[in-house]
Amino acid sequence: MATPATEIDAGGRAVRVSSPDRVIYPATDQTAEVTKLQVVEYYVAVADGIMRALGNRPTALERWPKGVHEGIKLSTGRGDKSDAFYQKRVPMGAPPYVESARVTFPSGREADEVCTTELATVAWCAQMGTLTFHPWPVRRTDLDRPDELRIDLDPQPGTDITDAVRVAAIAKELLEELGLVGYPKTSGNRGIHIYVRTEPKWDFVDVRHAAIGFGRELEKRDDGVTTKWWKEERGSRIFVDFNQNSRDRTIASAYSLRPLPGAPVSTPLSWDELADVTDPKVFNLFTVPELLADRPDAMATIDDRPCSLEPLLRLYEESEEGEMPYPPDYPKMPGEPPRVQPSRKNPANWDAE
Repeated sequence: MATPATEIDAGGRAVRVSSPDRVIYPATDQTAEVTKLQVVEYYVAVADGIMRALGNRPTALERWPKGVHEGIKLSTGRGDKSDAFYQKRVPMGAPPYVESARVTFPSGREADEVCTTELATVAWCAQMGTLTFHPWPVRRTDLDRPDELRIDLDPQPGTDITDAVRVAAIAKELLEELGLVGYPKTSGNRGIHIYVRTEPKWDFVDVRHAAIGFGRELEKRDDGVTTKWWKEERGSRIFVDFNQNSRDRTIASAYSLRPLPGAPVSTPLSWDELADVTDPKVFNLFTVPELLADRPDAMATIDDRPCSLEPLLRLYEESEEGEMPYPPDYPKMPGEPPRVQPSRKNPANWDAE
C-alpha cells in the first residue's frame, strides 16, 4: 500500500511530498537508506547554504525521480530515454511560486529555467526528483555577465582526491598572489571546485579566458596539472576544466546531493578543512547538516568579496597560446583551433583548416 503524501514546511510555505517513503538511495556499508522525504528534509536543513548557491540564478535540474538504483542511468541527450535526466525548462505543473529566468543557449535557442527565489522552490524541485542543482554563474538581473568564476579541478585516471587537494592548495596561493579570494568545495565525487565571486563586468568569453589564464599559470607551478582539452594528452594529472565557464555549462551547486552511493554532497569547506580531506564521501546527506550546526557555511562571506578578472585576463593575454577548443555542441567560435584530437590530425591539411 502506498504511503500517503505528507507536507513539509519550507521557509514558511507548505510543500507536498508524494511517496515520501520511496527509497532514493539504497543503504551502503557506511550509510543508511535515504527516502524521498529525507531528500526534501535535507534541502530544508541546509536552507541558507543552498539559497546562497541558487538564489536568483537560472538553474538546470538533474532529476532522478525513481532514485539512484542499479541499472538507472542519466540520459545523455535528445531521444535517449532514461529514468534520470537533465531538465532545462521549468517542469509542467510547477506551482505559482516557482519563478523562472529566460536563458539563451549557444545555439541561439531560449528556455525558461527554474530561478530560485525562495526555499519552497528548492523543496518542490526535490519533491519532483531533483537531486543535483546546476545553477548558471549569472543572476536573473544580468543573464549575460557572470558574477562567478568556477575553477574545476578534475582528477584524471591515475589521480585521486588527494592530488586534487594538493593542487587546490597551490591554486589558493596563486589566487592570493593575484588579489583574488577563492572558496573551495568538494565536487561530491573525486574533484574540487573553487569559486571566485567576480564583479559582473565581463561576458562568458572573458570569464572562460580568465579560467584558461589561471589554468596555464597553475600548469607552470605544478607538473601534475594540465589544461589539455583532449583526454589523450592529459595523462595522470589534474585537469583544469576551463570550459565549465562557457555559456550553458554548469556544475553541481554547493550543497547539492550527487547521484552516487551514500548520498554524497558537494560541500563547501574552509581551506584548513579541505587540506585534511582524503574521502569526500564523509560529507553526505547525514553529516552535512551536522557540520553546519557546528560552524557557519564556509561560503557565507562569498558575496562580500567580489573580485576583478583583470589579473587573470592579463595572464591569458601574456600566455600567447591563444584560444582553446570549445565544447563539441558549440558553434565554431572566433579564434578557436580546429576541433580534432591530436592523434587524428592530418598534417597535409592542418594549415588549411
